[in-house]
Amino acid sequence: MLNAYIKGTGSYAPKNIVKNDFFDSIGSSDKWIYENLGIKERRISEGETTSDLAYNAGLIAIKDANLTPEDIDLIIVATATPDRLAPSCACFVQQKLGAKNAVAFDISAVCSGALFATSTGAQYIINGMYSNVIVIGADTFSNITDWNRRDAVFFGDGAGAIVLSATNDKSKGFLDFILHTDGTGKEHFTIPAGGSETPASIDTIDNGKHFFQMNGPEVFKTAIKVVPKCINEILTRNDISIDEIQFLLPHQPSIKILQEIAKRINMPFEKVKTNMDRYANTSGGTIPIILDETKKNNEFKKGDLLLFAAVGAGWTWGTALYRW
Repeated sequence: MLNAYIKGTGSYAPKNIVKNDFFDSIGSSDKWIYENLGIKERRISEGETTSDLAYNAGLIAIKDANLTPEDIDLIIVATATPDRLAPSCACFVQQKLGAKNAVAFDISAVCSGALFATSTGAQYIINGMYSNVIVIGADTFSNITDWNRRDAVFFGDGAGAIVLSATNDKSKGFLDFILHTDGTGKEHFTIPAGGSETPASIDTIDNGKHFFQMNGPEVFKTAIKVVPKCINEILTRNDISIDEIQFLLPHQPSIKILQEIAKRINMPFEKVKTNMDRYANTSGGTIPIILDETKKNNEFKKGDLLLFAAVGAGWTWGTALYRW
């Protein structure tokens, strides 16, 4: 039986660095941001689109996998900030990569996007339809941020890519995925205008309805509840203890959320991989970026058990279990 394994990874972020002191003018501070969110700086695009970031990350991942763009059968881009509402961001990426043999489409699950996309890509491989799938999480939240509001501190721009390939080797690859959605949370993180419910108008522009709106306390409360429960669910289903997990590679919501999640699943925090100090929350890009960095730091050993976890708007959340 075929399985999907990680053959290559890549990541890319804009060169423009915005440090926390930028937000002094809106009533925040470096001390508060770092202590509460774990962020010191973030990358902000200057003219690069989401597909530009995705293309750069994708090209690195394809080279890392010792493949060419023509070898890719499927491109899935997880993004909440596509270049346009239509066509998909993945179509832009396919054209930029020159991946002429690839099918391409987007997945929208915001901060859970890369995890949902990875699950989707893995199924295409497991059922034998495709051999090489590239999953790219990419976002430019700077384009939907009101820089005069205090919640402007949360996000940065960036992209990460994962090449999934087919294998018959049962000693490596994805062991399980668990995904969940609860649409009753749709108002707690949203972009109110620009869709069919509230089309763009002078009023929506004047009133800032194309910027993201977030209920921070609800995000925190939901994340620390659903993510530990989902992690325990996947561990129980696979008869694996938390002590057997080498690393948790989560999306990067805030340091306090991750610390509380680690506490609730009884995981030493040194096993939780973070990079929000340098990138902030890159939404769809978070998990593949931290995966790429950890891999290229040679921290994974053959046979290591890894957990992936994310929670995003919707609500959407999930976990994945992987053997390196």
